[in-house]
Amino acid sequence: MSYDAVVLISFGGPEQPEDVLPFLANVTRGRNVPPNRLAEVAEHYQHFGGVSPINQQCRDLLAAIRTDFAAHGLDLPVYWGNRNWHPMLADTVAQMHHDGVRSALGFVTSAYGGYSSCRQYLEDIAAARSAVGPEAPRIDKLRQYWDHPGFVEPHAAAVSAALATLDADRRESTRLVFTAHSIPVTAAAAAGPEGGRYEAQLRETARLVAERAAPDLRYDLVWQSRSGPPQVPWLEPDVNDHLRALAADGVTSVVVSPIGFVSDHLEVVWDLDTEAAATAKQLGLDFVRAGTPGTDPGFVSMIRELVTERLNPADTVPRRRLGTLPAWDTCPDGCCLPVRRP
Repeated sequence: MSYDAVVLISFGGPEQPEDVLPFLANVTRGRNVPPNRLAEVAEHYQHFGGVSPINQQCRDLLAAIRTDFAAHGLDLPVYWGNRNWHPMLADTVAQMHHDGVRSALGFVTSAYGGYSSCRQYLEDIAAARSAVGPEAPRIDKLRQYWDHPGFVEPHAAAVSAALATLDADRRESTRLVFTAHSIPVTAAAAAGPEGGRYEAQLRETARLVAERAAPDLRYDLVWQSRSGPPQVPWLEPDVNDHLRALAADGVTSVVVSPIGFVSDHLEVVWDLDTEAAATAKQLGLDFVRAGTPGTDPGFVSMIRELVTERLNPADTVPRRRLGTLPAWDTCPDGCCLPVRRP
């Protein structure tokens, strides 16, 4: 299969106050999110002037990808489209068609399996192509990269840098806390070829990062950003509850690493830098939040590597992975299906 473009596909976010509620309506359509939770999340955005950092982070990543491609002789145009806010993916696909693109590779800003983190992006691609019509370019999603060195190593470097800011005399009472977006328990345990894959992959990434950054420290994987109805069980513990448990257990210092994310967007800067940091302060915990890959050169070169894998026969380009869990280029039929809610 030949390809003549790459498209960066991300979540999207508001860029002015009047965008916030329409954006959240796109995000939560059909998900039965309680109105009070929606108002609460809208208020989070207003703390930052109604602007999410994610779109600018995508612009920065887009520029870095284009520069890296040019430096390594990879002559492919790179487009950008979002799931929930402008530039919307359907508009991007229309522009690609106008430019004569016939087939493209899609890189999504989510490293893991699962419905929201993988299959929904496939649905977004299908919907965008359908909106453009039968002549829309084909878009094949690149493989998941939760255990690729270009994802693991920037996270590990960020954890090491965060640890270096803490009091070395408190090393024995320091804990690493890895976080990711919580999902409903039923989704985490969904049946099918990829059942339970999201949580398993995150645990693998946490292990790989911890082994590289601080093999002498204990670590935990916890959850953040819950958004569903209170009667529906989601993955726990929440990061704030976990910080309270750690303080009660004699932990004095924590490094929180958001391994579920590729950049410092709003769920990182609010849920961790604002809420979790405030919880830690109340508890008297030393708290440092580790960075995310963003435009780290290793992460950017990983994207080129994933593209190169698909442009060449599998036996000529090595597939770099650090983990041991099953992986594949194309998701099997029936994997990561959405959980049907009552």
